[in-house]
Amino acid sequence: MNATYAFVSTIGVGCGSYWSGTCLCRSSSRQRPNAPKLSSRWPQRGALLCSGVEQVQPVPGFRDSTASNANTFPKSGSEYTAAQIDVLENLEPVRRRPGMYIGSTGARGLHQLAYEVIDNSVDEALAGYCDKVLITLHEDGSLSVLDNGRGIPTDKHPKTGKSALETVLTVLHAGGKFGSGGYKVSGGLHGVGVSVVNALSAWLEAAVYRDGVCYTMRFARGEVVEALRVVAAAPNPYPGFMERSGTYIRFAPDPSIFTTTTEFSYDVLATRLNELAYLNAGLSIWFVDRRVGAVPSQNLLSIAQNGSETLAMRPVSTKTTIKPADAAATKYDDDTDPEVGSRDTLVDENRAASARRASADLSAPVSLITETDIPSVYGGARFYHSGGIAEYVRDLTEGKERIHPEAIYLRRELQNVEVQIALQWCRDQYNDILLSFANNIRTIDGGTHVDGFKFTLTRVLNALARQRGMLRENNSNLSGDYFREGLTAIISVKVPDPEFEGQTKSRLGNPEVRSIVDAVVAEELSLYFDQRPRVFADIFEKAWQAYQAAEAARRARDLVRRKSVLESSTLPGKLADCASRDPRESEIFIVEGDSAGGSAKQGRDRRFQAILPLRGKILNIEKCDDSKVYKNTEIQALITAIGLGVKGEEFDANQLRYHRIIIMTDADVDGAHIRTLLLTFFFRYQRSVIENGYLYIARPPLFKLEIGGGKQRQTRYLYSDAACEQALARLLRNKPDARYTLQRFKGLGEMMPQQLWETTMDPARRTLDRVSVQDAGAADRIFNTLMGDRVFPRRQFIEQHAESLKLDDLDI
Repeated sequence: MNATYAFVSTIGVGCGSYWSGTCLCRSSSRQRPNAPKLSSRWPQRGALLCSGVEQVQPVPGFRDSTASNANTFPKSGSEYTAAQIDVLENLEPVRRRPGMYIGSTGARGLHQLAYEVIDNSVDEALAGYCDKVLITLHEDGSLSVLDNGRGIPTDKHPKTGKSALETVLTVLHAGGKFGSGGYKVSGGLHGVGVSVVNALSAWLEAAVYRDGVCYTMRFARGEVVEALRVVAAAPNPYPGFMERSGTYIRFAPDPSIFTTTTEFSYDVLATRLNELAYLNAGLSIWFVDRRVGAVPSQNLLSIAQNGSETLAMRPVSTKTTIKPADAAATKYDDDTDPEVGSRDTLVDENRAASARRASADLSAPVSLITETDIPSVYGGARFYHSGGIAEYVRDLTEGKERIHPEAIYLRRELQNVEVQIALQWCRDQYNDILLSFANNIRTIDGGTHVDGFKFTLTRVLNALARQRGMLRENNSNLSGDYFREGLTAIISVKVPDPEFEGQTKSRLGNPEVRSIVDAVVAEELSLYFDQRPRVFADIFEKAWQAYQAAEAARRARDLVRRKSVLESSTLPGKLADCASRDPRESEIFIVEGDSAGGSAKQGRDRRFQAILPLRGKILNIEKCDDSKVYKNTEIQALITAIGLGVKGEEFDANQLRYHRIIIMTDADVDGAHIRTLLLTFFFRYQRSVIENGYLYIARPPLFKLEIGGGKQRQTRYLYSDAACEQALARLLRNKPDARYTLQRFKGLGEMMPQQLWETTMDPARRTLDRVSVQDAGAADRIFNTLMGDRVFPRRQFIEQHAESLKLDDLDI
């Protein structure tokens, strides 16, 4: 069931330490030198979560026993002068505050570095000067990007007096994308670019190949260590890949910046590269992993085989056995517990190689694009989709019952804005999947292009239905939700001057784009349905069935309301509520059974922690209609206790009684199944709870290891089989005659309340995973596959991943 985490991915948020001056999460050992000693297990007033993800306010009515009563206002003699103003030059601001430029210094920010370099090559393709890109993960942990574009200019820049190559790599907001002469459209327009990559890298090498001449430079932490060097009459190192020109960038992330990890994920990068190949029809993207023992996980091989060209894979090293990663695990864990996420030896080997590279003599002659690791020779995957986003939609709906055999594809350019839209309705899909992009950037939060599409789609379809007598005068127009049921849509716009809202470019803000998309959809879609009236009739029938089903569900909800299930002020009797009434500081643990509920109730902090025990496995709502959902006792308890409201109605965060909803189940396969059922419930019933960051998963320990005896006894909690094996191996290697006892927890109910508090519930020591939706379309497919009523795709999934199954985990 771990596959469910593939696209409804978890993001570690650290321990949630409230202590002023101290971070107590397992993923960090940092502590301020003068941090006060801790004398109480309870959270202290006014401190922040150590991860920086969220701020936890003090619990009202409880005094901080260690707080000082001293006046905190500035002393009268304090001064604020010009000498206290810092002036940061060159790339120093990036190294001082990297989160302002790449969002985080965890795995998400690490991969953002790769995207910035890759996006430069894709921008060359958008401009029509590049059709091949090669990305390589090297043995030393570095990453390189090669393209056959025009090559970054190397002549002297008129303003900086430096070469254009050095200017692009060392000056913020420098590049050909800010004026009107370099690029018509670009995805790299938000203060983040290759200069930021240079600043946050231990070293970076750049080479430009133009007309038989190779220009090279080398940098360390953003500073030039080897000036522009010209290699005249250099031979073309990539014949057949690069004809006359190209750019090569290779960099190694700085471990002093990326303290959690400097290891790139094959799955994360390959998923993005495959997406870029869909969005840029005709662009070939090769991806090679040359790290020790590296092998692509099965799901990416499937992507390559089904939608791309798979080339011969490089043999896996015989020194290390590497298991394929979880299926499509697009997972960023910015605060990985080193005991939870055990590492293979390949990571140590790669990091050692990277360290040797970083500490090497940076003044030595640079050797860049002289190697011949062309993918056809050294292996790798080629992502290429000649059908573009129409092919993307077809692949997303593979295996579903399509209403129309071919995807509806709309393309037009208005006012220098290119609009591409691909649509596919399916009979056996009961929600909508909308993926939107602006200049190849995924706009997760939508924007004006999505707003224009939704509004106009509803308007056009209602108008056509009335013209053809499908909606009569006494019928109200159908809402957009009904027309979009069963729809999978890709919306891609190319905008000359995009206005992204937020540093992470998650929403497009250009107001003119809405009217442009409105015009394209209105004209092109009307023309399409005029020529294919049967397709429109089938789509309207699907929408009308959705309307009728919604009316039936509404009647079921009304019946439930009359029985005072949802609107009753009475909370479920099994709920052990907390004292606080402020949702922002309250949290609820959803646990399995009365046994675990009893330990949790005794071990919790009653001030802000509530407990809701469930009776076994809840209803799988993927397989039932809404009327059964509202009649189910356990589901009713969840809805009422949390304050989820009614399915289908607009989400209102003010209704939530807790802002941290924590799934706490056993660390075994049964617990994983219950987690999957709960994730299915939240994703289908009220997805906004996930999208707004309110849902978490607790990490209970699997083992308790006690070393020694008496007063010298040490206790460690281990969170996985691999972590247990590593801990025992390390212990016996250092102390072969060590005395120890190892206990495996069969369930949370087996743990003493104090143990449960210390390991899983204490905000100062626990680790929570925040659940987020990285890819709504993929999440919909995986839930439908694993939890739906169709047996064949589930059997296929099991067969494909049978090799990664651990039989010891099964209770058989």
